[in-house]
Amino acid sequence: MQIFKQIAPLKAFLKGLKNAGKSVGLVPTMGALHDGHLALIKASRHENEVTVSSIFVNPIQFNNQNDLLKYPRSLEKDTELLEAAGCDALFNPDDREMYPEKSTLSMDFGPLDKSMEGKFRPGHFSGVALVVSKLFNIVGPDNAYFGQKDWQQFAIIRKLTEELNFQVRLHSIPTLREPDGLALSSRNLRLTARQRQRASVFYQGLLQARQALKEGKNLSEIRERITAAVEAYPDVKLEYLELVDSQNLNALHNVGQSEHPIVCIAGYVGEIRLIDNMFV
Repeated sequence: MQIFKQIAPLKAFLKGLKNAGKSVGLVPTMGALHDGHLALIKASRHENEVTVSSIFVNPIQFNNQNDLLKYPRSLEKDTELLEAAGCDALFNPDDREMYPEKSTLSMDFGPLDKSMEGKFRPGHFSGVALVVSKLFNIVGPDNAYFGQKDWQQFAIIRKLTEELNFQVRLHSIPTLREPDGLALSSRNLRLTARQRQRASVFYQGLLQARQALKEGKNLSEIRERITAAVEAYPDVKLEYLELVDSQNLNALHNVGQSEHPIVCIAGYVGEIRLIDNMFV
């Protein structure tokens, strides 16, 4: 596996491969890799002749600087995992390489980034969109792979790709879970043993919500019941539980309003913020 810290050598490396007709898949990450990330690598390798992964903790997508400072970093282990998974190139730039000057660019995605994550993390998706745009321009992939857990992010990147005419096909890969249902996430590494036991309550909430929605129950009633179940633990808090159209993220009152409804949930276990979702 080739490792690149700078943009120019990576582009030169990829230019030769593309000139030879090789297809390129991109797996953007912020490191602290787990089996969910490796599933993206596997999907890329299956569909492309060259797989590039990036590890970059993007500072401008964090509206909470404490969260940025505490974000788990394990570059040596991550590099070993990528190499073992058959990744061909790792792009691991520093902040200065990605942002030579302080960025003042802001992106607005209308209703897509105003609800759920956008409501509680102002500016987050603008930062995500900017770094993804940079990565698409640097790597020029034929395909790019993202996890379903960050569904709102995927919907926004899909809009970004359409608006800016990026010639890349996007792929959302199903969320991988622990045996108790907890979605794999780099943030799980920050949970204490007791918090880890309690964290699956969000997955249980999604299961209950999906079943109740299929039975025609009222969303407000469902939200009230799940809030009580989640917050039965003193250090667990529900931030939102929403039913939306998976394509445009419009809020729904019942599953009959959309062909592809999805339930999204977010909350805290201690100071660790977790998100998850489930198609109905």
